[in-house]
Amino acid sequence: MRNLDDSVVERLKARARDNDRSLEAEVLHILEQSVKVDSSQARLIALKIRERLKGRTFPDSAELIREDRER
Repeated sequence: MRNLDDSVVERLKARARDNDRSLEAEVLHILEQSVKVDSSQARLIALKIRERLKGRTFPDSAELIREDRER
């Protein structure tokens, strides 16, 4: 595949093998799946994720990045 990093192509080939598809068929499948979800479906998925995470607290990502940079 042209204009793709070799590591990306290798991962696509492995994924195609795992799914018993040719490389071209795998790429077409990925593209088709990526446009299947419309905005209302995406909103529903996001709401489900938010519901699962409801009530949990998460650390401040800026603080975590700052700590990492100081190492």
